[in-house]
Amino acid sequence: MSNPVTWFEIIGTDAARLRTFYSDVFGWKLSPPVPEMGNYSILDNEGQGIGGGIGEGGGGPSRVTIYIQVDDPETYLGKVTAAGGTVLMPVMNVTEGVTIAMFADPEGHTIGLLKANPS
Repeated sequence: MSNPVTWFEIIGTDAARLRTFYSDVFGWKLSPPVPEMGNYSILDNEGQGIGGGIGEGGGGPSRVTIYIQVDDPETYLGKVTAAGGTVLMPVMNVTEGVTIAMFADPEGHTIGLLKANPS
């Protein structure tokens, strides 16, 4: 499959509450929150399913976002706008080797683009 979904995020106003909820209901193991990244915690998926994280949106709306793996996020943002989508966040490096961008599809769903560069 080209361009698979490889990551998800659950973003809300109370990351601690969300972590507790998903841990209690599904038994998810999450990393300790990183305050400077919106109390973001990463899911330990134990090699099953896709990876993901839970955090806070810094005053933005609560959302669930999937991230689609692409080779060139900038090129795909161009395709998104040509097809009627809207850029929500331009291309940015979030960690060494990981580049993301976000857009809204024509119905307003928040979708991420992710390029992970091999080390």
